[in-house]
Amino acid sequence: MKMNLLFIFSVILFFGAVSFSALAEPVEDKQALLDFLHNIHYLHSLNWKQNSSVCREWRGVTCNGDNSRVIALRLPGEGIQGPIPPNTLSRLSAVQILSLRLNGISGSFPSDFSKLGNLTGLYLQFNNFSGPLPSDFSMWKNLSILDLSNNGFNGSIPTSVSNLTHLTSLNLANNFLSGVIPDINVPSLQSLNLTNNNLTGSVPRSLLRFPGWAFSGNNLSSETALPPALPLEPPSPQPQKKTKKLSEPAILGIVIGGCFLGFVVIALLMVCCYSKKDKEGGLPTKLQKKEGSLKKNVSESQDKNNGLVFFEGCNLAFDLEDLLRASAEVLGKGTFGTTYKAALEDATTVVVKRLKEVPVAKKEFEQQMEVIGSIRHPNVSALRAYYYSKDEKLTVSDYHEQGSVSAMLHGNRGEGRIPLDWETRLKIAIGAARGIAHIHKQNSGKLVHGNIKASNIFLNSKGYGCISDIGLAALMSPMPPLGMRTAGYRAPEVTDSRKATHASDVYSFGVLLLELLTGKSPIHSTGGDEVVHLARWVHSVVREEWTAEVFDIELLRYPNIEEEMVEMLQIGMNCVVRMPEQRLKMTDVVKMVEDIRRRSPENPPSS
Repeated sequence: MKMNLLFIFSVILFFGAVSFSALAEPVEDKQALLDFLHNIHYLHSLNWKQNSSVCREWRGVTCNGDNSRVIALRLPGEGIQGPIPPNTLSRLSAVQILSLRLNGISGSFPSDFSKLGNLTGLYLQFNNFSGPLPSDFSMWKNLSILDLSNNGFNGSIPTSVSNLTHLTSLNLANNFLSGVIPDINVPSLQSLNLTNNNLTGSVPRSLLRFPGWAFSGNNLSSETALPPALPLEPPSPQPQKKTKKLSEPAILGIVIGGCFLGFVVIALLMVCCYSKKDKEGGLPTKLQKKEGSLKKNVSESQDKNNGLVFFEGCNLAFDLEDLLRASAEVLGKGTFGTTYKAALEDATTVVVKRLKEVPVAKKEFEQQMEVIGSIRHPNVSALRAYYYSKDEKLTVSDYHEQGSVSAMLHGNRGEGRIPLDWETRLKIAIGAARGIAHIHKQNSGKLVHGNIKASNIFLNSKGYGCISDIGLAALMSPMPPLGMRTAGYRAPEVTDSRKATHASDVYSFGVLLLELLTGKSPIHSTGGDEVVHLARWVHSVVREEWTAEVFDIELLRYPNIEEEMVEMLQIGMNCVVRMPEQRLKMTDVVKMVEDIRRRSPENPPSS
């Protein structure tokens, strides 16, 4: 009987202990989190309530085994705004992982984070922090991963980073850090990224084991600190040569003579290069002056009706001679030729593209021009005129003062830049999608754009995307596959630029969407010969379930757009699938992109 009572009592104690453990709550940590919640601005509603379990129900919170302490707090992309309230998160003294990345947190680095002595991972990237980094990192002796990238931190990198003896990954990229790089002699460090800061000096010896790209985008000297050379064997005795010390006037004469000789050599090289470029179709300041051979060809063939051909509805009033006399500014040298901004004497400004490597006959060229020139759509940049001769082919189109989407998106990324806001990016995507879908309906559904990229897209009068350079790919000599792939927009199945399809256009448009979302170029180098394709990079990031990491930091300042960005990301990824037959149709893409803003009165549906 006593044994039975003892057994029952033991069972009661066991289940009581289990129940107590299940009901246990880290009371002080819970209150610290509630104080944090009540003193911040956030866009997404957190399910943190006083009467619910912090360890079992609160989003982003992880507790230890007996639920006595909070050991991890992960709130990425929750729309947290403003500075971190003091004396809130710093009370989570047992926390090991703190992730507040991809929010809109501002202000200086929280000084009271020095109380978080158990941190092993601190993720504050993609926020709006400013001011200097903490001067003393020694309080985080267990820290393994530190990511403060993509913020506005300034000042120098503290030497106390070397006290983080367990550090394996350090990312301080895309800030405004200055000064020299400290000697971070931490053997455990495996990953380092200091790109795009204002660092000066040279790379310390302790960090020379990391690739060169980890330091790119700074003002570092080309001379890096190298390990001392090994001592050499003493040289064999050589008969000494008599030396005579030169006088100062002699040295001065040699220096002046050398400079003069160098100047003459450079001048000759510039003349040679200029002449070579002129022969190859270089970039003149005036079309008439630099295109002398073009003027000669035109004058010889004008009697044969070989002047400028204008399309119906074009109200431009100038002839070829006016165009050749116009002052010209080079806008760019692209896949299909050189593009000029031509300012005519009557104040008209047009864009002239001088096509290169056009092997097709005159009839085929004219037929394609007629198809392209007949397109009239608010999201398609109209072709106004063209010129054909044996040696020269020109196209004339409208000039867009604001420049291309590529220049808006990637130009002048730094202080003083006016970022491309989400509303503008969305209108670019909607307009470009409408324009491409309209192009695909032309010529009985046979017309393909073939060269969709951000530098070929502009803004129309209403701020929507407007696409240019239509259908030229079919006229050009085929590009080598390697050169095409490095462009970043080309679909993987396209090995001949003349054989682009509607599906390959969809792929290129998908890359454009990813470019608008990430702010990254379609390809970029990681150092050496390796290049990273944007579409592959986005796939890899999303596959690791860090979707929020792909978005451009410049978009994080705009509230209530996370869902719209995710929708566009899904559309873009559906466009860049590898198999052409699995890609969306452009008409479906238009509906999906328009539906992102279906409630907005500014976006009427396409007709």
